[in-house]
Order: sequence, then structure tokens, then C-alpha cells
Amino acid sequence: MEPFDLVIFDGDGVLVDSERLAVSVEAQILATLGWPLTEAEIVDRFVGRSASYMHGEIERHLGRKVDWEGDFENLYRAAYERGLIPVEGIVEVLDTITIPFCVASSGSHEKMRFTLGLTGLWDRFEGRVFSADEVDLGKPEPDLFLYAAQRMGAQPSRCAVIEDSASGVAAGLAAGMQVFAFASSVTPESLLARDGVVTFAEMWRLPALLTG
Repeated sequence: MEPFDLVIFDGDGVLVDSERLAVSVEAQILATLGWPLTEAEIVDRFVGRSASYMHGEIERHLGRKVDWEGDFENLYRAAYERGLIPVEGIVEVLDTITIPFCVASSGSHEKMRFTLGLTGLWDRFEGRVFSADEVDLGKPEPDLFLYAAQRMGAQPSRCAVIEDSASGVAAGLAAGMQVFAFASSVTPESLLARDGVVTFAEMWRLPALLTG
């Protein structure tokens, strides 16, 4: 008997190697807006959170609204088109695991169609893609993971969450799921390691971790 009935993958940093590109773009955007933050500060404040959360926090700091789509969305798209690739080893992992899987991401459906499509992963997840836009509260709250489990017909205690951000790890734990934290993205392992969390740095190790 498999130890899990469902594997829930985060998207950015777990399926597609987008976090480094995004953080670099966000540092550029924040400098343009007049709130320069280091990449480490951006990781700490925003990685793993939804775009709406990040935009709201920036607008509150600036004291004004920002036309995100009109002024800056093209920067992300250009960066992804130039350099987005699947996370090393993820294709082999998806070929290997026999447990049903889905993706539950803080990104929008539009973004996931673009990034997963660009990297050739969309067909592997089509119909099993869940966004924070579909729930009231995004990560670090458990709502998105619980919603994904419910839609996939799995009990939370029988779900494995694959995350790369502190917010995502917190969300998985709050959902009562087993969390596997991928420590090769932009978030330091020290921020991912918590009681009950399994950390790993090479994606190819995941199938063995899932089967115990």
C-alpha cells in the first residue's frame, strides 16, 4: 500500500525553475517604484505568496496604486521566455511516481498555463491545476491545499505536499499533510526545516522519499 493517495506539487520553484527569474524581476520593479529591496528580502517577504498579496503589500508601503499588468507584466513574461526551464529532475520524477498528483500554486491559472506550457509540463497536469485565486486565503493558510485534496478526492492525512517556500511549508503543515521541502530554490533550507518536514536538495530523490 502506498503511503500517500495524492502528491500536491507547488508550481514555481518545484515544477518550473521560475523563482530566481521572478525575484530578479521583482528587485528591478521595486527599485523602479522607489522601494529597493535585496533579493533576500524579497524571498523573505513574498516568495510563496500570491501576486495579489505581494501587490497589496507593495501598494500599502508606497501609499498608491500600481498598474501591475500594464507596467510590469511584460518583464516577467520576457524573463520567462528567455530562461524558464523545468526544475532539474522533475520530468523524471513525474515519469516515475505512480501516485496521483496535481499542482496547487499561488500563481493564477493564466500564469500556470503559460509557465507549464512553456516548459512542456502542462499536459501532465491539465484538469488537475488549482490556484490560490480559487480560495479565500492563500498560503501560508491551508485553504488551497485542502481545496486541492477535496477536488482530487483525497484525505488531507493521505496527501504529500512538495513545496519550496516557507509560506508553502506552513500551509502544508496547517492542512495536516506531510510536507517535503525542496531546498534548491531561492529559500534557504534553514527557513524550510520544521518539525515533521522532510527537506531534500535533489529532485531525483523525491520518488524514494514518497514511498518511504
